[in-house]
Amino acid sequence: MNSPNPTHIEYGLYTAADADAMAELLAETFSRNDPPAWVLGVTAADFESFVRLFLPKAAEEKLTIVARLAGTGELVGALLTEDCASTMPEGVALLSPKFEPIFDILGQLDTEYRAGREVRPGEYVHLFLLGVSSRAAGQGIAKRLVAACLENAAQRGYRTAVCEATNKTSQHIFRTLGFAERVHRSYAAHRFNGQAMFASIAEQGGPILMDRSLVG
Repeated sequence: MNSPNPTHIEYGLYTAADADAMAELLAETFSRNDPPAWVLGVTAADFESFVRLFLPKAAEEKLTIVARLAGTGELVGALLTEDCASTMPEGVALLSPKFEPIFDILGQLDTEYRAGREVRPGEYVHLFLLGVSSRAAGQGIAKRLVAACLENAAQRGYRTAVCEATNKTSQHIFRTLGFAERVHRSYAAHRFNGQAMFASIAEQGGPILMDRSLVG
């Protein structure tokens, strides 16, 4: 099957009608490609349960951007986005325990970044989960999703965009769009309950929290 031409891809806001397609796309993408997820054995079903917790808020906040094939409307990319001041959805505690080391290392990034900052609603936007369908990969869709998300957030009055990039590919994408490193953790050095859960992905360096001003 031929890959879709990026000129035939439309970018727009996520709606509740996209829920199933978006949950499946992000689950498939992260369980296969995201180093912390696959090294811990997080399955597509595990990840889909996680994504679905955030979708009601995504429809309400209107910060999430999706990429669709023109004509068919098939979802081929998504960037799940939220207000940094919003609370975690109910049900997180019921997720697979495989997520716990991931929550731990990313939580350290967030805690350090927020120290000394007052994160108020409507000011900081969190670019959370970025995924592109395997049949549409390698065509710049991820970068276009980020750019569209930044434009939408700026139009809504947000002043700063924040992301956690967990692998070298996503870190490169965000750097090319003006994001700067603020907090870093090492996969090799991280311990969860005394165990080096991420030792086998040490070549990825570690997750980086990055931000970019949306003002000016």
